[in-house]
Amino acid sequence: MDSKQTSSQGLAILALFVLVLIWGYNWVVMKVAVQYAAPFDYAALRVFLGGASLWLFLGWRRQPLWPKRARGAFVVGALQMAGFYGLSTWALVSGGAGKTAVLNYAMPFWVLSLAWLALGEEVRGVQWICVLAGLTGLICILMPFSFSEGLFSKGLALLSSISWAGGIVVAKKLQQRSELDLLSFTTWQMLFGSIPLILVALLVPSQPIHWSPAFIAALIYSVIPGNAIAWFLWFYALSRLPAGVAGLGTLAAPVIGVLAARLQLGEEPTFLEAAGMLLIVGSLVINALQALRLRERT
Repeated sequence: MDSKQTSSQGLAILALFVLVLIWGYNWVVMKVAVQYAAPFDYAALRVFLGGASLWLFLGWRRQPLWPKRARGAFVVGALQMAGFYGLSTWALVSGGAGKTAVLNYAMPFWVLSLAWLALGEEVRGVQWICVLAGLTGLICILMPFSFSEGLFSKGLALLSSISWAGGIVVAKKLQQRSELDLLSFTTWQMLFGSIPLILVALLVPSQPIHWSPAFIAALIYSVIPGNAIAWFLWFYALSRLPAGVAGLGTLAAPVIGVLAARLQLGEEPTFLEAAGMLLIVGSLVINALQALRLRERT
């Protein structure tokens, strides 16, 4: 492997690390926001404004303002924006921020399965160990749940994770056919993905938005770092790392979400939740060491 490719993969890992911090804390921000606005009103605002800000940035850089892969951008936007954000924000209305984040991040397990079926990506033996360790960690974190309560919120969170995984596989498939302009594609998947959210927000009756300072701050965070910057980082990492590796890397985000929810919202992790976090982090370390070993062999 030449130095240029090694540097590119190193930058992709760094992008994934920054992304995990942004997305992890964003669950707390989302939980705050739904106290002042209906979930689809908030989701529609954050996705549309995130896409609009990137569209203006395209113009500032004098890049083409119209999409080249409109159909693909619409499909990915419908899955990763409308499906993922709409369902996960709805789940936060009655679900805790940390635990909803954990349920959403069952996504890497769907990604590994779908990438194996649709992309032909090999799942190696050590990766299966990482998956089992991560799954055990997720189960530990979920054990404090009373499965007789909150089933609607949990179902929404799991559906959003499946929608997200589908969007990842479609995006990776598009990248296999031809190289994508990441900034343009990220912009248009947001703009296209905001359309179903706006329609739902307009058609479903809800209380008007309370434009408090807390809501405005949450919206700004969600639009700039939590949406526009984060999705660009995600596609950058996804274009330079295997879908399974990138998906497993995001398993650290719910750990950040649980810790941030404890500090800011008072959601206290139990012993099992802490054990689950350690298992997840351990699986990430093993997976990273395996990737480095494979690179050295190559």
